[in-house]
Amino acid sequence: MIQTFTPSNWKEYELLDCGNFEKLERFGKLILRRPEPQALWDRVWPEIEWKKLSPITFKQKGSHNGDWINPNKLPTKWQLPYDGEDYKLMFNLSLTSFKHVGIFPEQANNWDYIYNNLSKITEETPRFLNLFAYTGGASIAAKAAGADVTHVDSVKQVISWSRENMESSKLENIRWVVEDALKFVKREVKRGKTYHGIILDPPAYGIGASGERWQLEDSINEMLQDVAQLLEPKQHFLILNVYSLGLSSLLVQNLVQRNFKEAKSLENGELYLQAKSGIQLPLGILSRYKHQI
Repeated sequence: MIQTFTPSNWKEYELLDCGNFEKLERFGKLILRRPEPQALWDRVWPEIEWKKLSPITFKQKGSHNGDWINPNKLPTKWQLPYDGEDYKLMFNLSLTSFKHVGIFPEQANNWDYIYNNLSKITEETPRFLNLFAYTGGASIAAKAAGADVTHVDSVKQVISWSRENMESSKLENIRWVVEDALKFVKREVKRGKTYHGIILDPPAYGIGASGERWQLEDSINEMLQDVAQLLEPKQHFLILNVYSLGLSSLLVQNLVQRNFKEAKSLENGELYLQAKSGIQLPLGILSRYKHQI
C-alpha cells in the first residue's frame, strides 16, 4: 500500500507555500524563497504576498549553484531547534551557494522513527549507521536515543557541519567517517559488523571522497545487498529515503522487498511537507520496516 509521511513535531520550521518551481519557508524568524524542482504547479498565494514575506531570495546561476539576495543584510548563519516528543536537537543553519541551508525539514519524520525504535532496544547499546549522512539529523537523533552512532559521508566539510550540530545538541562521541558509502559498507561486511538501525539517503548522483562515481540507478541494488548483511538478525530497522525525480514508490518498494526478506511490516510511499497555504509538497520516496524475533 502506498502511504504518505510528514513530520508532526516542527515548531520552528514551516512550509508556507510552493509552486512555479519555488518554495517559501520559515526557518525560525527567517523566511526564505528558494528553488524547488518538484513544485510544478502554480503558487497558491499571489506573488505580492511572497515578496512581502520574504526579503531573502535564492537566484540560480548554474544547474547547481547561485546567489542569495539579502538586501536587508539579515543573518546568514543561525540556529534552529527541533523538539521531538522526548528529545531535543539543535541545528546550525547557513545560506550556501547550493541553495541548501543545512537541513531537510521533511526528514524529521525519520528522526522520530529512529529515536523511537532505538529507545526500545534495552538489552544492549543499540548500534546505528547513517549512510550519505549530510549534516547529521538522523545521527544526532540516534545519539539522543543512546545509540552508538557511525556517520558516513564523502564530504569533509559536511562532517564538520554535522559535528557542530552534535555539539550544539549537547551530545558527543559520534564516529565520523569521511568515505565513499559503498566502499565503507563492503568493508563493514568483511569485518562482520552489524547494526540495529540503518538509514540510507542517497543522492541521484555524486562523487565519493576519492573520486568514486555514484549513480543511484546503477549502484543502489548492490548497496542494499551489502546493507542486508549488516543488519543485526534478531532486532533491526531499515530506512531507505530517495529524492530523485522520475523514480516511483513501487520501484523503491521492490528494491527493499527483494533485498530484505524479513521486511514484512513495510511502510512505503511519499514523504511530504504540508504547506500553510494548503498544498502538499512531495519531497522523496520513503521505504522502511522494523524486524524483531
